[in-house]
Amino acid sequence: MAQIIPPKYVKQVLVVLQSHGYLAYLVGGCVRDMILGVHPQDWDICTSALPEQVRELFEHTVTTGIRHGTVTVMIHSHAVEVTTFRSDGDYADHRHPDAVSFVGDLTSDLARRDFTMNAIALPPDGLVADPFGGIADIENKLIRCVGEPERRFEEDALRMFRALRFSARLGFTVEEKTLAAIDEKAPLAAKLSAERVRDEVEKMLLTPRCEILRRVIGAGLLDGFLLTRGEESMSAELARISSLPRKALPRWAAFCAILEKRGMISSVRGFLTALRLDGRTIRCCEDCCALLKTEPPRTAKEWKKLLNRYGVDTADCAARCHDALRGGRCRDALRAVLKSGECFSVRHLAVSGDDLVELGLRGRELGEMLNFLLDYVMDYPENNRRELLLQLAGGTEES
Repeated sequence: MAQIIPPKYVKQVLVVLQSHGYLAYLVGGCVRDMILGVHPQDWDICTSALPEQVRELFEHTVTTGIRHGTVTVMIHSHAVEVTTFRSDGDYADHRHPDAVSFVGDLTSDLARRDFTMNAIALPPDGLVADPFGGIADIENKLIRCVGEPERRFEEDALRMFRALRFSARLGFTVEEKTLAAIDEKAPLAAKLSAERVRDEVEKMLLTPRCEILRRVIGAGLLDGFLLTRGEESMSAELARISSLPRKALPRWAAFCAILEKRGMISSVRGFLTALRLDGRTIRCCEDCCALLKTEPPRTAKEWKKLLNRYGVDTADCAARCHDALRGGRCRDALRAVLKSGECFSVRHLAVSGDDLVELGLRGRELGEMLNFLLDYVMDYPENNRRELLLQLAGGTEES
């Protein structure tokens, strides 16, 4: 295991629990990350102490998930989730246990977890508890469910997305039986909230292996949002998304462009709205996909017109997506225009609407003159000067 030492505030929680006679272990993703040599973002602890006993031991606690045995312990400004050993009851909604039972042993607690790599516990003395072979699976780069995969996915349908997301993020292979269970239980994904599905898809889009979404689609996990499951050949297109910056907006736009091109969605807006994305992302992706259906600008003036109509964010997104999906150097051409500082918006003109009002222009005439001046300055950027533009508008600065 890599030599990653938990922060002092995490050790403090472990020591306090153990000093009062309770078992306490680091567990879940933080242990997995430590084994992989990655510094964990979050620290989770499981313990034999009941929630009310945990609350008695620490001055500042938050009952974030007390129904499921979880108490958040606050040490200064840091939060550590402490959960009592438990076993889960039935999962009527295929997402959350209807009830939980607190148990006294660690193995029973680890047995309810999703994957073997997340079912490893580490006490302060460093003697790892690994009853399901999670360390070996990590060494073999294998994602395997704890126990029967069909049961794990019936309990929580989101685990099917998580298995594929971990595969893309870590470069691991999903074990054969686990993969077969995803294909079998995929219809359960229809019971998940759109927000949960959206979050998982976005996390996959932000991995280095976006082609995993071909497996997600092929299994039927997105049937509630797509018209068809597409073809295997789309894997190569999806892989190109990974060349984009690890930002949600361009990757969503590229994903939508691929789906729309293949007739898998009726509209970009409808697809993203169903997944509950925010309005700005929806508008930008819709405009970006529309631009990708046209030839890219060939001149600096054409780029400036595009910037004026769509704005920098959408133009940049479209340029990046064009280069990633079709090849080319659109982004370089756009950057050259932006770097030049040349005017592409009436806001950047050396004169304002107020200046033209002083010349006697009003209403439609005012708007037409601003557009005329902008068009002129796009052709002759060096002439974006106040005195000259006022003269063109029909007067001089003194008038």
